[in-house]
Amino acid sequence: MKTSAERLAALGCAGLVAVTVAGCGSVTDAVKGDSGGKSITMGTRGLTSVLDPAGAYDTGSWLLLGNTYQSLLAFPAAASAPAPDAAQSCEFTSGDATQYHCVLRPGQKFSNGHPLTAADVVYSIERTKKIKDPNGPAGLLDTIKSVEAKGDNEVVFQLSTADATLPAKLATPAGAVVDHQVFPADKLLDNEKIVGSGPYKFDSIETMTPAGGGAKVLAKVVLTPNDKYVGNAKLLNSKFTVRYFDSPSDLKDALDKGDVDLTDNSLEPNTASQLLSDQQSGKTDLNVVQAESSDVSFIAFNTKDETTGNVAVRQAAAQLIDRKALARDVFARTVEPLYSMVPTGVTGHNTAFFDKYGDQDVSKAKAILAAAKISTPVKLNLTSGRSRTGNAEIDTLKKQLEAGGLFQVTAQVESDPAAYQKGRSEGKYQAFLVAWAADYPDPDNFIGPLVTGASIFHTGWDDPRISQKLLPEGLKQADRGAAVATYNQVQSILADNVPMIPVFQNKAFYAAKSYVTGVESTVDSTGVFRFWDIGRNSK
Repeated sequence: MKTSAERLAALGCAGLVAVTVAGCGSVTDAVKGDSGGKSITMGTRGLTSVLDPAGAYDTGSWLLLGNTYQSLLAFPAAASAPAPDAAQSCEFTSGDATQYHCVLRPGQKFSNGHPLTAADVVYSIERTKKIKDPNGPAGLLDTIKSVEAKGDNEVVFQLSTADATLPAKLATPAGAVVDHQVFPADKLLDNEKIVGSGPYKFDSIETMTPAGGGAKVLAKVVLTPNDKYVGNAKLLNSKFTVRYFDSPSDLKDALDKGDVDLTDNSLEPNTASQLLSDQQSGKTDLNVVQAESSDVSFIAFNTKDETTGNVAVRQAAAQLIDRKALARDVFARTVEPLYSMVPTGVTGHNTAFFDKYGDQDVSKAKAILAAAKISTPVKLNLTSGRSRTGNAEIDTLKKQLEAGGLFQVTAQVESDPAAYQKGRSEGKYQAFLVAWAADYPDPDNFIGPLVTGASIFHTGWDDPRISQKLLPEGLKQADRGAAVATYNQVQSILADNVPMIPVFQNKAFYAAKSYVTGVESTVDSTGVFRFWDIGRNSK
């Protein structure tokens, strides 16, 4: 999934928290949290702009869509497999995972009172595929050859190739069901007209224009209970408001002042670590929930480049990365070292890169380069986008790669996310830092989109053993546990060839006022933050 920063151009205001018409004028009253009743206000740095599922494919939008739309299936708390949501049952009806059948719950309605039927499901899938928004999730639906309604309550999917991950894909907002009477078939719907069938409905949406102009982004979204909803969620609050911040310090200030009741995993690493330490020593009334996250970060290589196209250069770089020092000294232990393309907590996780390279070892890196007759120091350009650590992350990696004088690294930061994306797609960078927030917790989602010829990071690398044999074999396994051996083979090949180096896996740090309840129950590796689980005791 694209991060919110990748969708948006760089935003220049110190704290984009107030509704604006132009520029970044402050409206103080607009940032106050509502302490009455069971209302909850959450702060996030997941800046976003689109709430139509056909055009929304970033963490900031999916945070909202998972609470306002229904899909045929959804991920229950801490689950590794989806369960029925708008559907009452779904199953593969062919042994080769190419036909999928769902029966909908009867009597469902959208928040505007229109009935939700199989025709809406078909319309939603076909619409997303037809619009194929460049910033949308249509790619997740590529294996769907056709979808057909049988009566009002049955839907049949025919797939072009076996895809055992289809249930997981349908459980994301890419599979969100929209009202065919409201959403146009060939273009995105304005945010102000959005309706869904999820536990919440959109009550009000306020936007702001970044400094320097550009597309508007969300400033505040107020959600209220959808009285037409008939699903499984039981709401523990009467209103849920999401406010957006560009600066981690402004988000922390809002939490301290009571302008927000809780934050998502958006705080600066040292701040999050300090809050956890203060909680453990009884120095704060904030509660910090530390939990699993499947968000991961990598060093990616342009394998079409003369220097980084040499596998020995990439192997030597892998031998020089000190993940433990990075996690300790730069990220204040808010991340953990990662030696696998697939993170801890997801089926298919292993230690392929540790098994191959172990800890940082300059002598082994030197031997790799010598055996390949590569003269040192190797001149290498390392590029990063905006980081929550400022320049500390890329500067530390530069020093690690320069250990022993084997590399001479030029480090640069591209602060404009749009320009950074463009630079990668045009092959301008040799080595570059990237992050990946999974669409769904399955090993294929950490490999297929990243390290084949169709890599979203444009590494230029492809191995037919992976793209033509192993990944298709993995997708035939409806029992995802049975596919582990296949993904282990894939990761062994990746560790040998190093188109990307897994570096660290985020931990999730959610900070909340002492009266906020339920955070522990909704923070897990599914990536779905369930607003309805959040409540409040009396202050």
